Amino acid sequence: MSKPSSGPGSKPLGRFFLPGPTEVYPEVMEAQLRPMISHRGSAMTEILQELQAGLEVLFCTKRPVYISTSSATGLMEAAVRNGVRSKLLACVNGAFSKRFGEIAAACGHQVDTYDVPWGAAHDPAELRNRLKKGGYDAVTMVHSETSTGVLNDIKTLAAVVREFDDVLVLVDSVSGFGGAEVRPDEWGLDFLLTGSQKALALPPGLAFGVASARMLERSAKAERKGFYFDLLKFQEGHEKFSPHITPALSTIFALQVQVKRMLAETMAVRWARHQKMAERTWAWVDEMKGKKAGLSVLAPKGFRSPCVTTVAVATPDLAPTIVKAVSAKGWTVGGGYGKLKPSSFRVGHMGDHTLAELNDVLNVLAEVIE
Repeated sequence: MSKPSSGPGSKPLGRFFLPGPTEVYPEVMEAQLRPMISHRGSAMTEILQELQAGLEVLFCTKRPVYISTSSATGLMEAAVRNGVRSKLLACVNGAFSKRFGEIAAACGHQVDTYDVPWGAAHDPAELRNRLKKGGYDAVTMVHSETSTGVLNDIKTLAAVVREFDDVLVLVDSVSGFGGAEVRPDEWGLDFLLTGSQKALALPPGLAFGVASARMLERSAKAERKGFYFDLLKFQEGHEKFSPHITPALSTIFALQVQVKRMLAETMAVRWARHQKMAERTWAWVDEMKGKKAGLSVLAPKGFRSPCVTTVAVATPDLAPTIVKAVSAKGWTVGGGYGKLKPSSFRVGHMGDHTLAELNDVLNVLAEVIE
């Protein structure tokens, strides 16, 4: 049975497989129609108290979970402005890890990059070698690289960084959180950030951050961190359960509903569901290898995201044609990103999608490829 339609004139739910934004369940979307309230009043305080209790469970943390009215890119900038003194090592293996380093450079910091090919993961031993050269005060890395479908071993990489005194671990888990296991407290992450529009299955417009005590200490001494993304202001707001800027109230109403839905599912079950969808996608690619398109999973085994699969196409420039053909049949998958656009397409199996819905879109893909 298909999900109800997402609105007048829209496609039925279960046909939209972009790697973000993802589909939003009707009751979550409809929560945005609630009347406005004062964001400084008691009703807002009660909402934020409720949300914090739930978000701490979802994020596997005992730290505050900051809610930012911004894209996740905003909190990437917050990570840099609050957490970098002067010199950063950016672990780059795709478009969004590259962006993290570019943000740091735009903020005036010296940036060295540890580059690996798009589609590869970072090696902990090589990271250690680079950090031994010294001079770095922070490392940026991406958990699930949305452009390539690679899942970095953040737990191990963070442990390597923590071998070096006073070097912060700054992690983008935009397309990871909500579908891939991540434990910021246990893994020693100094700042973890994500966005609302990926595996959280919310409308775009909110970002979430979890900061360590080390990160807040660094923020207290940061000289040019600005106002909007000052983490100490987020912390002050958390302590009062009052946002330091006007928040996106409608999206926060949606967040209330989605947090309850995710708590009911539990994170363990949610992680397992995403893993099953990912494994089904990888198996489908293997089943399609004999076809003329010459499909393969870009990310290597053992380093594949449970939330998004980037499918490489051997036939030159065929990938955009595949994406268009799927769209003509009333379904949506993602095109390749950046320099991978001509040679790949992406399937976003994240959020509230089911294995049955995934099989439907894979059948459509098989039809257009054959």
